[in-house]
Amino acid sequence: MADLRRPLTLRDVSEASGVSEMTVSRVLRNRGDVSPATRERVLEAAKTLGYVPNKIAGALASQRVNLVGVVIPSLSNMVFPEVLGAISAVLEDTGLQPVFGVTGYAPEKEETVIYEMLSWRPSGLIVAGLEHSDVARIMLENAGVPVVEVMDTDGPVIDTAVGISHVRAGRMMAETILAAGYRRIGFLGTRMTGDHRARKRLEGFEAALSEAGVTLADREFYEGGSALAKGREMTAAMLARSPDLDFLYYSNDMIGAGGLLYCMEQGIDIPGRLGLAGFNNVDLLDGLPMRLATMDSCRSEIGRQAAAIVAGRHPEGIIGGEVVALTPKLARGDTIR
Repeated sequence: MADLRRPLTLRDVSEASGVSEMTVSRVLRNRGDVSPATRERVLEAAKTLGYVPNKIAGALASQRVNLVGVVIPSLSNMVFPEVLGAISAVLEDTGLQPVFGVTGYAPEKEETVIYEMLSWRPSGLIVAGLEHSDVARIMLENAGVPVVEVMDTDGPVIDTAVGISHVRAGRMMAETILAAGYRRIGFLGTRMTGDHRARKRLEGFEAALSEAGVTLADREFYEGGSALAKGREMTAAMLARSPDLDFLYYSNDMIGAGGLLYCMEQGIDIPGRLGLAGFNNVDLLDGLPMRLATMDSCRSEIGRQAAAIVAGRHPEGIIGGEVVALTPKLARGDTIR
């Protein structure tokens, strides 16, 4: 069972800053006349402790509300809406209501979203990823409610994690590509600023290639949302630069689908002359002329299990303090020979 810490109080901040609870309250509510030096001391103490003021007033102040905060990096692709849908479905008859915030993969934005959510004293938090700023981490560690980090298991966990190993997913794809006889491999993906899971997949992928004496022959990075048009552009640029490549590995299915459409338009023999693979196994792939090879990241299952843990309804009785590692599933499709 998770050891949920006692929620921090004004008294904790008062003792840490050396001023009265009344003064702490004035500073945190931005009310009253407080010297700049005292204000700075109180704010620094609150930040160091991870204290979040309680926005619930009166008789409700000591209670939790029936909200579950869900913190995700993006709504611009098909990945996280599927997680949200699974969370909502599980919480539907529990009396708990999910509310979500989007961080844009920015650590400072994640801090703000977590701070605001915790100020409403939710019944739990579900947060995408394991990497957080020091400020966000200490707030989560002192939240006093179940905190479930989702999508990833490669790293230290605050309380509970439900996800897959992205390092393992990258290795699995590399081993499959090598076993099919491909050797001149290019990688196309995001610049990965803040997208730690994409970075880990690439690390696992390159590690498995290295063990077989193979190195990436080319790589192409982009910034912004994943899109079919971006995949087409990147694929055209890479094949013009490195026409002898025999495999293209994409960091996600959206750019992979764009790459596949481009290659088909160019009349390239797939998978004989050129193989392709993406990641995530999004529903969009069902409508393509060929089925792109990909890896299922277990998004719906991750959402279901995380919500069940927060609601205290996990079938295995998990209520915190564990890492639930799911196994990514390879779908070979039509693009690996």
